[in-house]
Amino acid sequence: MSARLLCLGDNVVDRYVDDGVMYPGGNALNVAVHARRLGIETAYLGVTGADAAGELVRSALAAEGVEASRVEIVPGMTAYADVRVVDGNRVFGHGDPGISRFVLDEAQLTDAAGFDLVHTGDCSGVESQLPQLAVAARRLSFDFSEQPWPYVEGLAQHVDIAIVSLPSGAESGALAFGRRVRDLGPSTVAVTGGASGAWLLTEESTSWAPAGTGPIVDTLGAGDAFIARLLAGLLRAEQPGDALTAATAYASAACATYGAFGHPGAPITTLAPDLEQPRRAATPPRS
Repeated sequence: MSARLLCLGDNVVDRYVDDGVMYPGGNALNVAVHARRLGIETAYLGVTGADAAGELVRSALAAEGVEASRVEIVPGMTAYADVRVVDGNRVFGHGDPGISRFVLDEAQLTDAAGFDLVHTGDCSGVESQLPQLAVAARRLSFDFSEQPWPYVEGLAQHVDIAIVSLPSGAESGALAFGRRVRDLGPSTVAVTGGASGAWLLTEESTSWAPAGTGPIVDTLGAGDAFIARLLAGLLRAEQPGDALTAATAYASAACATYGAFGHPGAPITTLAPDLEQPRRAATPPRS
């Protein structure tokens, strides 16, 4: 039987203001899609609005083969984030969580126990329920992104796999930071350092892998692609160093196209009257 992954939490439409196009995204959703592309049996649990943006999110899940019966549709606005791409790097502007926040009920917690791994993160708004998730899940993965130490310190004890991202210029302390996080309880800690590569600390080993190579068109979702490939490797019991090297390469490859995983949708100007005025010069030319 193949390994099963449940990703729960945030979904958004990323509104590319200079192109006038929106793409489906969100940290938990992105991990679900990329993990499915990698052959993992994946389900997504979250809330979308009963609007065109929500339809884009749901249609992308269906197209990618992610099991979406756990997606709730409610009246209101699907979460969004305004994005510009500057020299290949995504720059976030205004955003609104819309109706994406939710509280897990007992049935959902029981359901989570049926998966080999549950993944969520700092954008999902479920921090208060991590102790319950930790009890319910066989293994729990959490993306801490670049959250400050007090945030990490308060939550890491509840997770089995912790993913943290270093702010620019902090790579020299990556291993020490990873060990500090591991000392809080997670058996596996991944530390991403952008162009400096990534580190993976387990109870038995420590690995480093260089950043992948390739064209950088849009970095949006690269971290989530990294997480998906890393989790796929861990679920398949790959050697830690091999899983890490594959993850950095996969993350780099994800930067070759616009959007977190593609699926451009309807023009955002028809959906967002509050959209900031575009600045065409900020977008690099398309190849």
